[in-house]
Amino acid sequence: MSDTEYMKLAIKLAKKGAGYVNPNPMVGAVIVKDNRIIGQGYHEIFGGLHAERNALKNCRESPVGATLYVTLEPCCHYGKTPPCTEAIIKSGITRVVVGTLDCNPIVSGKGVKVLEENNIQVVIGILEMECQQLIKVFRKYVTRHIPYVFMKYAMTMDGKIATYTNQSKWISGEKARKQVHQFRHKVTAIMVGVNTVIQDDPLLTCRLENGENPIRIVCDTDLRTPITSKIIKTANDIKTYIATSSIDESKIALYRKCGCEIIYTKKKGNHIDLMNLMQCLGNMQIDSLLLEGGSAMNWSALEQQIVDEVQIYIAPKIFGGSAKSPVSGQGVAFPNDAIMLKPYAFSQVGNDYFIESEVIYPCLQE
Repeated sequence: MSDTEYMKLAIKLAKKGAGYVNPNPMVGAVIVKDNRIIGQGYHEIFGGLHAERNALKNCRESPVGATLYVTLEPCCHYGKTPPCTEAIIKSGITRVVVGTLDCNPIVSGKGVKVLEENNIQVVIGILEMECQQLIKVFRKYVTRHIPYVFMKYAMTMDGKIATYTNQSKWISGEKARKQVHQFRHKVTAIMVGVNTVIQDDPLLTCRLENGENPIRIVCDTDLRTPITSKIIKTANDIKTYIATSSIDESKIALYRKCGCEIIYTKKKGNHIDLMNLMQCLGNMQIDSLLLEGGSAMNWSALEQQIVDEVQIYIAPKIFGGSAKSPVSGQGVAFPNDAIMLKPYAFSQVGNDYFIESEVIYPCLQE
């Protein structure tokens, strides 16, 4: 097998940590000696051993003279675990193949330097784009200290998210809905606006066996979330935050009594300042967020430039009429003012089409 093939295996291993290692990055490692895999591992849980140390622990024979393939530059500082560079040097490994350098300023380039200073050959950049994709959430969180935001919605072929009677269950098929729950497991938090809670009364949980429920956040400027809603009724069991600009202590006391926690945010116009909210969430170690809001919330999030990616499920159906579209608000005045999307993945999920796109804001184009 080639360096590329071994790195592909390391990437596959890294993805097993999705949903368990946040706010750390997903990392995979493979140890090869005499063209044989003698150890492999991945970062399994936040606070646990890093991928390199797990791979070393799982070695079937001595790693002296072996090559280590790792998707991310080994750390060289003390955190919740000792430096991985220290373990690599002690192991007798003589060659390290790194997918991509660490974007964390306290590591970037320094891990490689430590290894090279100890006469270990280092190769950088094997499947670099794929390895960078693994750490895109981590990159934003560790450099800007705010969460990476995914906006998700399902729509018909004619761009509707509900019928003219405001019915939306179900636009997408069963396989697409299952994939959404798989993604809820991977992110740290999920967020909706109060209007979505009032209209749809969602639970916002991960309905997979052994799946991790995301932290639930309701954007509610004036505290209108019904106490009888499913989210409030289950707040003692699933961590739930109400983000608000209200200082009505009598209302706040009701939500706290139900198990909710309150995040105070600034106002922007008549609504929550979403960038201020992102800063609050970053301070709470929330590194990733799935936005499942309605059309008004979607526009506010795009207008305030908090969205990094858009995930769109397109069902082969037509609703017609005056039904809602996925993004409302005022919108842009001219075509050249559009918020552009850069699709990077397209797939079919059951009968539905799934498009994943990065968001490119007008100021970034300029």
